[in-house]
Amino acid sequence: MSRVSILFRIAFVTVAVAVGLSACGKSPTPYFVATHEDWRDDRERACLKSRQVRETAHITRMSRLKGQSLCGARAPYQVTALGDGAVAMSAPATLRCSMVPALENWLRTSVQPQAYAAFGEPVVEMTVAASYSCRPRNNARGAKLSEHGYANAFDVSAFTLASGRKVSVETGWRGRSDEQAFLRGVHRGACQTFTTVLGPDGDRAHHNHFHFDLARHGRDGNYRVCK
Repeated sequence: MSRVSILFRIAFVTVAVAVGLSACGKSPTPYFVATHEDWRDDRERACLKSRQVRETAHITRMSRLKGQSLCGARAPYQVTALGDGAVAMSAPATLRCSMVPALENWLRTSVQPQAYAAFGEPVVEMTVAASYSCRPRNNARGAKLSEHGYANAFDVSAFTLASGRKVSVETGWRGRSDEQAFLRGVHRGACQTFTTVLGPDGDRAHHNHFHFDLARHGRDGNYRVCK
């Protein structure tokens, strides 16, 4: 067999394998840009060392999470409920260590006070729109790796009250006055806890949910994004 024939066969097999792999899922893995940042490891180590996150029936430590490129976390947690089990997650959320106490703080200082002020009852469940996901920001091919890829972000699309009433970000943001007051209040409160907060007024990609993360912004890390 000639050298040209061998090279042609190798090239054909390579293309066939690539096509076969991409056909295994609904679509190929989105391309993203990722750069190693030391502060992520430093912050996670500090959080784990502090033991500020304690395992319960609703918060369990997972083994190392390793995804494509830089996706993953050293020792993430699976969270099925917050507030000592009082506020359930609609689906388990996979989160980096520091995200757990941040969400607990937001729930305690903002969500529940705002719920009582607007509706006279507490929130008992949050509808999880996203937690860990190895993908680019806003699923835009070629964008930077999302904070979701580091398990450093949480998206919520609705809140369920003790009475069973569900308050949706998509319909409530510009909906009934009590729902507007509640949602805008918890959005403002989140800006005091998280370094990135995005909602319906932020961009079209967040018209139906809130996005929270603890990304480091600015040279000194003190800048916050609240939209």
